[in-house]
Amino acid sequence: MKALRKLASGAGHLELVDVPDPRAVPGHVVLAVKAAGVCGTDIHILHDEFPTIPPVTLGHEVAGEVVEVGSGISDWSVGDRVVTETYYGVCLQCEYCRAGYSNLCAQRRSIGSKVDGGFAEYLEVPGRLLHRIPDSLSWETAALTEPLACTVHALNQVRIHPGDWVVVSGPGPMGLLALQVARAAGGRVIALGLTQDTKRLEVATQLGAHKTFNVEVLGSQQAIAEVTALTNGGAHVVLECAGAGPSADLLLQVVRKRGAYGQIGLYGKPVPIDVDTICYKELSVSGTNASIPEAWPRALELLQLGLVKSEAIISGTWSLQQWQDAFAKVQEKGALKVLMAP
Repeated sequence: MKALRKLASGAGHLELVDVPDPRAVPGHVVLAVKAAGVCGTDIHILHDEFPTIPPVTLGHEVAGEVVEVGSGISDWSVGDRVVTETYYGVCLQCEYCRAGYSNLCAQRRSIGSKVDGGFAEYLEVPGRLLHRIPDSLSWETAALTEPLACTVHALNQVRIHPGDWVVVSGPGPMGLLALQVARAAGGRVIALGLTQDTKRLEVATQLGAHKTFNVEVLGSQQAIAEVTALTNGGAHVVLECAGAGPSADLLLQVVRKRGAYGQIGLYGKPVPIDVDTICYKELSVSGTNASIPEAWPRALELLQLGLVKSEAIISGTWSLQQWQDAFAKVQEKGALKVLMAP
């Protein structure tokens, strides 16, 4: 089969190559991959900015059909439509695994970085990772389950209440998912972006943002003044989805005292922020690392109920042979969520 693989450490070294079809070992299944999302993590892997164990097939946002079932599996059958969690290997014994936080297991090995992922025709994963796709959801929509589960986990940390003002900085795919989950919780959402995000801010409005601001056009101080006035003294919750230092600094200024700051975006390097503000405002600060198992059923339910709409976020589907163009679209921010259909 064809697979997009990181063949060696260092920047680049991504190639579409032929590899043997996987087989289902006991307790595992093989999926025919129907749709797989390109994540910012995949771009970081391309540039050797995220740890991998090469050679390894990329791709961790996967929807597929069960085509082979290993021994010891009774919950799944050939033909089932499923999405898969990403944690191929965890110890299941540490305090984090036992508490439901397998994302923090020191022995965690995830598909797409440490073991083979879904940018391939077939994918082999443990049966314990699967969740059934509701009949009403397309393959493409189902492929959003993984990033949406990450978003659900992140917003569970900040606990939005009906009527809360929520500021989302960074209207990329994660920011637009966060916007919708915040609205589903009853929040009134303000989206912030830059000039390069103009079209994305328009999508934010389509998805129910109460107001959007182009920080680059307004200038940071004017943007802070506008948001503070609109929210009558500051937002109850701010969500940093841009992974940019100036974005974090601005959010610390627009969040109200005793508000909540949620970090969703990754920076890839240390950034300077005024940590004293956390003390002076008595802020609750949280960060999240991917998803936890209980977030997956909630993510699928949000999609099934139409509380999170996929159409405005999915920019299109590319074949594996078109992977270079797909990756370029993501890097140039010429698209929102890019999918590949092996």
